[in-house]
Amino acid sequence: MYEGPGTLRQNARVTSEYRDDYQELVDEISELLGAPATLENRDFELIAFGAYDSEGDLDPSALDPVRTRSILTRRSTAAVRTWFEGFGITRATGPVRIPRTPEAGVHRGRICLPVRHRSVVLGYVWLLDYAPGPSQQQLDAAMRVTARIGALLADEAQHGADLTRELRAVLTAERGWQRDMAVAELRTALGNRADGLHTVVCVAPWPSADPDDAPSVRTVPGATALCTLPWGATGLSLALLLRLRSTDVLAPATTAASRLLERARDGGRGGRPPVAAGIAAPRAGLTDLGTAWEEASASARAALAEPRLGPVARWASIGPFRLLTALSPGAAHDPAVSPLLSPAQTELARTAEIYLDCAGQAGRTAAELGIHRQTLYYRLSRIEQLTGLDLDDGEDRLLLHMALKAHRL
Repeated sequence: MYEGPGTLRQNARVTSEYRDDYQELVDEISELLGAPATLENRDFELIAFGAYDSEGDLDPSALDPVRTRSILTRRSTAAVRTWFEGFGITRATGPVRIPRTPEAGVHRGRICLPVRHRSVVLGYVWLLDYAPGPSQQQLDAAMRVTARIGALLADEAQHGADLTRELRAVLTAERGWQRDMAVAELRTALGNRADGLHTVVCVAPWPSADPDDAPSVRTVPGATALCTLPWGATGLSLALLLRLRSTDVLAPATTAASRLLERARDGGRGGRPPVAAGIAAPRAGLTDLGTAWEEASASARAALAEPRLGPVARWASIGPFRLLTALSPGAAHDPAVSPLLSPAQTELARTAEIYLDCAGQAGRTAAELGIHRQTLYYRLSRIEQLTGLDLDDGEDRLLLHMALKAHRL
């Protein structure tokens, strides 16, 4: 049952059946109006586009940058969305004509057919305007088709809301019977897709404070479900369940993470913290989904702490951070190392970490820091004086290295 616009903003499950239905309906509108139609959801993410053959009446070379970008990247920019919404398309119940505006990248006029369901706008059908243009009778027929598209979008959104809820329940449940029950519910919702090979991707921090403000899974190839989860005291992270074909090929997960990072950066404002992504080790089935989320979020934390690991970090590649991220906050803090972590000792702390990263080799460390070897020796002696640690002692070096890495987290 439809539960209002909040529900309809949840991420949708896109099956081949949905895609085929959308394409058929868009093609039907293209035929009715004699022009290629494009269907986007309310967030201006591309769902389907028609390739109507108008026998040369519409010159493909006349397509403008806005439509080209929408088709190639499967979504429009926030600026384009704001510009089009300025014509009242979110409130319209009938066709809206939008004039050509070359300075906005719109070289051809548009006709927008709002797609609504139970008075809620769920998407838009776009057409390039042309002379003499469609008749009122043609537009009325096309609007009847948009009503069918709206019903389909609502049905798809409800499926997506169910998957969002079940995925969030699995990733937030306590270990034991609670998580087992949540996994069973998600397995039922996924059907025969549940036993396939999956990985989990974490993108954090997500730039929106609205838990429902997440991209649609249709914009992420291979995506099964997606939800937002708490990150830190007040922030959010994005969790993505992704299908894989092989444990040896994580390229789909890397591509998905990169696309989500791009979306996060587009949605952020000046002054926001950096964003990174983490990818868990692949797993068959859903039993270890909670552990996979821990790996993905730990990898994202590592990428935020150590930029060389990111912006997309795989669990297998984060090295000592696999252990450090498992520690409780403050567990790796040590009083001996604390004096080195004050703002006044930033350069000494950096020297110590690079020295230990270089396995205590003075030549490599001096070259990495761009300093003379004698300067390095002086800094190392100051580090020993401040911490009371012996850099010739393996255990002291291990303690210092762990504390410095943990401080980044």
